[in-house]
Amino acid sequence: MFLSILKRAACVSVALLIPALAFAEPSKDEGQKAADRWDQAYNAGDMEKLGKLYTSDGMVVPKGAPVSGENISKFFAGLKSKGFEDHKTTVNSVLPKDKVVVVTGRWEMMGPGEGGAKKKFEGNWINVMERQGDEWRTVLHTWN
Repeated sequence: MFLSILKRAACVSVALLIPALAFAEPSKDEGQKAADRWDQAYNAGDMEKLGKLYTSDGMVVPKGAPVSGENISKFFAGLKSKGFEDHKTTVNSVLPKDKVVVVTGRWEMMGPGEGGAKKKFEGNWINVMERQGDEWRTVLHTWN
């Protein structure tokens, strides 16, 4: 009888634990891994892979008009073709909010400067991300 009660208690414990694990808050390391995947795709020039890091309704908000859908890949391919390279993102914070997470940090990259010399560009960066399957995908991406 005691063994039967123990088994039931174990089953209930596992049943309560599984949803908590599925919706565990992301860590700063997970945010950095997502940012690293973005950097790797961009730096490799794999804009198809980069585009898949966004949700189907994801949006990039650069200076000027927002970009969404397949235009996200085209936007970043345009930057890459102009000589912007060696992108690096450093995640500083991860803030869970309901079903999304706000990831903030710094970005830097090299790009064309005056007279053809390379110049370092850098600034603040923010992504709103949501978990889809085993990965975090970007819903909203902007920087300054």
